[in-house]
Amino acid sequence: MPQLFDTTVRLLSQEPLAGRVPTGEVLRIAEILDGAGFACLEVSGGGVFDASVRRGVESPWERIRAIDARTTTPLGIALRGRFLVGSKPVSPDIVRRFVACAADNGIDIFRLHDPLNDVSNLREAGEAIVGAGGELHVGLVYSPGRTGEVDALVEQAKKLGDLGAARVLLNDPTGGLLPHVTQELVERLGEASGLPVGLYVQAAGGTALANALVATRVGADVVATAVYPLALALHRIAGESLAEALSGLDRETGVDVARLWEASDVVDEHIGDEPLAPLAPRIAVRAAEYDLPAGLVAALDTHLRAHAAGDRLLDTLSEVARIRADAGWPPLAAPIGQILGSQALLNVLSARRYGTVLDEFRMLVTGGYGTPPAPIDPSVRRAVELLGGVDAPALEEDPPSAEDVREAAEGIASSEEDLVLLAMFGDEAETLLTTIRQRHSREATLLGGDVDAQRAERIRELVKIVQESGVGEIEIEDEGMRVSVRRADEPGVAPAPVTAAAGSGVAVAELDVGDASAQSSLTRVESPMVGIFYRAPQPGAPPFVAVGDVVAVGQTLCLIEAMKLFNELKADVDGRVRAILVEDRQGVEFGTLLFEIEPVGGPPVV
Repeated sequence: MPQLFDTTVRLLSQEPLAGRVPTGEVLRIAEILDGAGFACLEVSGGGVFDASVRRGVESPWERIRAIDARTTTPLGIALRGRFLVGSKPVSPDIVRRFVACAADNGIDIFRLHDPLNDVSNLREAGEAIVGAGGELHVGLVYSPGRTGEVDALVEQAKKLGDLGAARVLLNDPTGGLLPHVTQELVERLGEASGLPVGLYVQAAGGTALANALVATRVGADVVATAVYPLALALHRIAGESLAEALSGLDRETGVDVARLWEASDVVDEHIGDEPLAPLAPRIAVRAAEYDLPAGLVAALDTHLRAHAAGDRLLDTLSEVARIRADAGWPPLAAPIGQILGSQALLNVLSARRYGTVLDEFRMLVTGGYGTPPAPIDPSVRRAVELLGGVDAPALEEDPPSAEDVREAAEGIASSEEDLVLLAMFGDEAETLLTTIRQRHSREATLLGGDVDAQRAERIRELVKIVQESGVGEIEIEDEGMRVSVRRADEPGVAPAPVTAAAGSGVAVAELDVGDASAQSSLTRVESPMVGIFYRAPQPGAPPFVAVGDVVAVGQTLCLIEAMKLFNELKADVDGRVRAILVEDRQGVEFGTLLFEIEPVGGPPVV
């Protein structure tokens, strides 16, 4: 009988949903799903680590530990071969340490795939997973577009026996699978590998569910699902629908559908009325038409619009297909899809093919990431090599080891977990670790040791709710503890403390966010996209603006880097820079407040 794996917690923890559901509610959802009868809860992966580090609020390791403490169902993580959870290959040393950290924190099942379907890239991670006692599931990525795609995957499946894999997974990130292809692949992958076969697919228009039904009919023993609201919005397979459909076909999964609807209700409380713009119908249609991941199409559309070229979307999607053929038909799994999309965007915006070449694309076509499924166009490879020139960075044949990172970090890394984050995310991880240390220091003062850890977590959640929601005041009383949190941003109201009375212990802190009336004359400059905030045009250069500078309409305030492109953010008003709210090289999201600008000669702002 087929088993179901659930990916709800992972999807809630990565873009486009990262941060929309408070951590406490994510843990509540995990507890509900823990009792639903799933064979695995996939709770983390590359998108989760990336979102967590960019947001700079919570360590991805903390979330895994918290979920593990509240559940008994085996936990899973999705890894990208030598990339693990980052966008660059890492050293074998870092691979081993990362896998060991994941296993120590509660990960049982490791879903491992190589973005190029180069199985030789999986050997180091596979050995580390088996050595750590983890269950290894190897994914092969299906991306349609060329003749012989099925045969190529079958040939790779024959190599999996030497890795110690317990299961081979058919992974389709583009929605390009059709039921008859699914049937052929499930049968042939199982025969070629001698392993059970599982299915990880996404697609709009109902084909994902159709693929799942066909796959289980011909022997697939695992299918990945998500609760209904996420399946509907993100084009996954709804666990509720699949469990009921299979039950009607006398293939019981053992999943309690009522628990899934309960989890769906919690999700709806937080995102039920929130539109998920990256997967708007217009985007989904183009993604399906061009067999591309919907998230990639959405990102391309956003950047084209930012460059006043929104009418060039179809040209860009066609260019992605052409570049993919030039680069040896690599699958479109992350980060390869993003690399191809970024290069296509450059080609279209510059009206010149390969006039500018991304370093990552150069690494792809010159073998820095492994061997793609088909030969690379010789003329493109030669052009890319010539365009690289002597100033292009060398391919990183020997990525930094843990000791290299430890030395460069100058004491920032206090654990193995910190080391691997720094190795994969560099400055962004350093910012996150610094933030966490500062937060822990503040909390030690706030709690004074008189409130236990569980109650401390509740206090933190209340403070976060007040800070993020705009609620003026909130108070709860539970098991002898009364917590009252009130904002200090109402005119004429003195800053109110946060008090937590728990027996004889009282914790006190202030939430002073300023006088709202004093902010009315300020112009708020928010980020128009998800990306990295840069104050200066290049390292070592002076910043575009500083606090106190007078700026004019059209003056550049900063750069926002996204998909390897740097977008200038310009002032819309004349005024003086009163505040810069984010740090240089900090990850920002759509709507993140970056600057406050006050009118020149206007009323003073206290």
